[in-house]
Amino acid sequence: TTNTRPPIVVVLGHVDHGKSSILEAIREDFNITAKESGGITQHIGAYRVEYQNKEIAFIDTPGHEAFSAMRSRGAKVADVALLVVAADEGVKEQTKEAIDQIKKAELPMIVVLNKIDKPEANQDKVKQELSQHDVFVEDFGGKVPIVVTSAITKQGIPELLEMILLVSELEDLKADESKPGEGVIIESYTDTRRGATATLLVRDGTVRAGDVIGTKSAVGKIRILEDSQGETMEQATPSMPAVVLGFENPPQIGEEFRVFVDEATARAEVALEQQAREQVDVEEKTQFFDIVLKTDVQGSLEALQDMLKTITDEKMVLRIVHAGAGDIGEKDVRLAQGTGARIFGFHTKIDSGITALADREKVSIETFDVIYELVRRVEELMKKAKEPEIVRKDLGKMEVLAIFRTEKNSQIVGGKIVDGEAKKGSKVEIVREGEIVGEGRAVSLKRGQTDANTVPKGEEGGILYEGSEKVQEGDMLQFYEYETITS
Repeated sequence: TTNTRPPIVVVLGHVDHGKSSILEAIREDFNITAKESGGITQHIGAYRVEYQNKEIAFIDTPGHEAFSAMRSRGAKVADVALLVVAADEGVKEQTKEAIDQIKKAELPMIVVLNKIDKPEANQDKVKQELSQHDVFVEDFGGKVPIVVTSAITKQGIPELLEMILLVSELEDLKADESKPGEGVIIESYTDTRRGATATLLVRDGTVRAGDVIGTKSAVGKIRILEDSQGETMEQATPSMPAVVLGFENPPQIGEEFRVFVDEATARAEVALEQQAREQVDVEEKTQFFDIVLKTDVQGSLEALQDMLKTITDEKMVLRIVHAGAGDIGEKDVRLAQGTGARIFGFHTKIDSGITALADREKVSIETFDVIYELVRRVEELMKKAKEPEIVRKDLGKMEVLAIFRTEKNSQIVGGKIVDGEAKKGSKVEIVREGEIVGEGRAVSLKRGQTDANTVPKGEEGGILYEGSEKVQEGDMLQFYEYETITS
């Protein structure tokens, strides 16, 4: 069931042209204050306001960094961009950057001409400068809407909100609340009291407290879900920002998240997506040798990863689906099970009961005390795991001397083996005047009246041939099979 969802608005522009003060003015109008956590006002990164019975979500990114990170990771985060330009200063370096970003993200733009209360404000000069950067505002021969504001006097704030609703209506934004939630991480940090904390912006579906959630770098189970004012809530619907506690480590800003059925699936998926990201350049190498790597300390982990990266192979790519310092535990086994990886430990212990679990789940765990022995073992296993090559092997030829019986899809034919041997069960090509005209299978063979597995060169035999193309006298039958060669 798809419904219209509120627009998500990103505010961009030069550092002191009033992005924050415009957001502040909107927040004050709607009495939105972020809750203080341990004396520090939390930076949530987004909030929602309701105007004329319609909601609007604002991303309050500190500068362009978060938005750039989101865009560089290919995350579609906002629906509408506000380009804030100070009426007294005009287009500056960061204004140009913001214009480029908005265009690259292909977002509809609204120009917000701020600081209109300043005596030096010069609207026409700013519109002229914008047109030099291909931003043509409505009353300057273009289609880009422009709103004149003063964050100090609150002039133009209602008009700005109206314009956002108007622009987003044309965008026809839809979402399906019944789906598992997905969206983008817009803020992420570690709270000393509460642990890994992230602000999500839901773009589709619904995120609920208790859900298992994962990004390319982090997995967790939502312990607490809060709105932008720090109030606990049960669920977050499309275009809603929500603060989440429960990630094992803070995810990266700009990563896309989604809700998974369970932790094992999330871990496997996250690991594979991580690999897909790292292995974009090796698409043609179809085979992967996946490993989970655990070491005693971070230093040896890095050294080992560097050494393993030097292992190259034409047909197989080594992927480290997870690397970490510490003992080998249940999470590692579950991850290996989900991705088909093998676990290698260096100077690490295995948690109690884990060996039995690994045996049950058929997960291989090997530990080493010498780095190069571990590397050598990985090389050796990679060689063994290489996909076998399948090659065609020609067996022999028969010249067809007689056709004894013809059914719809089969025939009994007689002939003489002129090369190699005929073999029961092998594939057969019909060669007529040097051309392959059809193919089938030798279901059974006879030498005289006796069933035979093979008929050697120089002897005559009968064959029950199965195939749609009919065999004729004088045809040559080529017997062949495929065999597997392991390198």
